[in-house]
Amino acid sequence: MNTNPKAIKILCYGDSNTWGYDPVSEKRYPVGVRWTSILQDKLGQEYWIIEEGLNGRTTNIDDPTKNWRNGFTFLRTCLESHNPIDLVILFLGTNDMKNQFERQPEDLADALGLLIEEIKTSSKDIFEEVSKVIVISPPLIDESIDGVLKTFNGAEKKSKKLGKFVRQVADEHHVGFLDIATIVQPSDKDGIHLDQKGHKVIAETLQIKIAEMCKNSRFD
Repeated sequence: MNTNPKAIKILCYGDSNTWGYDPVSEKRYPVGVRWTSILQDKLGQEYWIIEEGLNGRTTNIDDPTKNWRNGFTFLRTCLESHNPIDLVILFLGTNDMKNQFERQPEDLADALGLLIEEIKTSSKDIFEEVSKVIVISPPLIDESIDGVLKTFNGAEKKSKKLGKFVRQVADEHHVGFLDIATIVQPSDKDGIHLDQKGHKVIAETLQIKIAEMCKNSRFD
């Protein structure tokens, strides 16, 4: 917990790549390796990074086997529990590309738009101010890795198109945007999750982006 009462609160709302899934050990990366904790170290005590990652979380689709993974249905509860929040980093979309959901890039981007709207609407209701948002378009899916096709058949092509549509949604809603598929590659162990280098690169890139947002428009 950050005990600085004036710290800018940043909610990192995502799936296993925010939770910190390690494709090698199939466990969780430790603090200091996850991009969220690296970002906290880089930003310092003037900021408070709140980790809200969940393995398998979707944008707004119910998983028939684990219905608590719907990112939309939990979002407002999450926002209220961490009230007030200055900035939400929205990092979802990979799980929407699973075979079972049959979702196209346009559908996925539209779903992210719904989450952005929910963040803006509910934050205004709860905090009386609209939280800022950075939406992250997820990494590519590498179907050449053994086992990926079983769950993500066709996802590589979708993931290559996704950044363009997510950027359009970000522009429409006037929020920050980062396409991490242009700066990191998925792990060569499972073709889906980020390796340690990827976590470090994302943290470094977000540090710059957050500083730009603070410079152009103060949080306070």
